[in-house]
Amino acid sequence: METITIAIPSEMPGGLDAAVGQHFGHCDIYTIVEAKDGKILDVRTLPNVPHQQGGCMAPVNHLAQNGVTVLIAGGMGMRPLMGFQQVGIQVFHGSGAPSVGHAVQALLMGSLPTFSTEFTCGGGH
Repeated sequence: METITIAIPSEMPGGLDAAVGQHFGHCDIYTIVEAKDGKILDVRTLPNVPHQQGGCMAPVNHLAQNGVTVLIAGGMGMRPLMGFQQVGIQVFHGSGAPSVGHAVQALLMGSLPTFSTEFTCGGGH
């Protein structure tokens, strides 16, 4: 299995014990997790970018430029979801996880649903 780079919107200060941010585009920070064969190899944080420049596509491009291949999110609008699909980032729904670490483990065990239109916020981002 190849190494995957997972981004999770997080409350400060980020990391596996942080709470999952409920909205990817407005979080303070992303926890970035490198994983392979179901094991976590590395954990770091990545500050979010301001929303003004590029609108709701700014975080999409920011994560893609930082090598992210998977995003675990709680909510997003249709436009950024389509943007993630265009740049090849798989999006999973993980708003019920009690922490970033729990969300990552659920993903690695294959128990998070793929993000779809039923999880998008109406017109929000």
